[in-house]
Amino acid sequence: MSFDALSFSPSDLAEPGPDQRWSTWPETSPTERGPLPHPDWIITESAALDTELGIVKTGKEAEVFLIERAVPGDPSRSCVLAAKRYRTSAHRDFTRSTQYVEGRRTRSMRDERALGKKSTYGRELAATNWAFAEFDALRRLYVEGAPVPYPVQIHNDEILMEFVGHGITAAPRLAQIRADAAETALLFEQVVEAMHVFAHAGFAHGDLSPYNILIHKGRVVVIDVPQIVDLAANPSGLDLLHRDCNNVTTWFARHGAHVDAESLFAELVAEVF
Repeated sequence: MSFDALSFSPSDLAEPGPDQRWSTWPETSPTERGPLPHPDWIITESAALDTELGIVKTGKEAEVFLIERAVPGDPSRSCVLAAKRYRTSAHRDFTRSTQYVEGRRTRSMRDERALGKKSTYGRELAATNWAFAEFDALRRLYVEGAPVPYPVQIHNDEILMEFVGHGITAAPRLAQIRADAAETALLFEQVVEAMHVFAHAGFAHGDLSPYNILIHKGRVVVIDVPQIVDLAANPSGLDLLHRDCNNVTTWFARHGAHVDAESLFAELVAEVF
């Protein structure tokens, strides 16, 4: 569907049309919604329609779609959301290392065995686990004040979250930014601050890089957190935190910033303990 669909008014239809559905908000429980208080821009009316506008990002594990959630007949009640949908077992390729999930608890021994055997049920459970892990991480990090998108809701294997961008154009990734020395230094300070918030909450991103840090209105926004690492429970936690530090400082050093991975790592370890 063309992004011109943003001008489409769902009030023209009594029932959902192509690329539309009724809002899934009423189908979610309080634990499947973002932290309180909900931002004013969230549309919670059961009469709202979700209109799919196009794909923002594709990946081996999930795709991110652009969704407009709007109340028919009320132009003031609409918002644009990012819908991250984890792929079904027939169409996905989970490449995330089991190193990330060490220390995480599953709901039952049956689930643990299914995940280990990679049965059909286990493969479906893996997608659900990654989706819920990401949603839970976003909820906790948002409450801690981390610069992450607000998590609106989770429904099955789909996470709806705040869309970070201008209109219907996604914010650029850090890797796409061309900044002078002063701007680069300010961005590095923000990334370090975000990593401190993660560490203070007991987490490492686990896969932090210039490709999952967005720059929106001069501010950094960290995305893609399904592999978030519990630094206390995961034996590989500090190794993954160290890798995050190396990934971030390597990019900034190449762009003229005066950074040191080992000093940053020491700061974050001190934050944790």
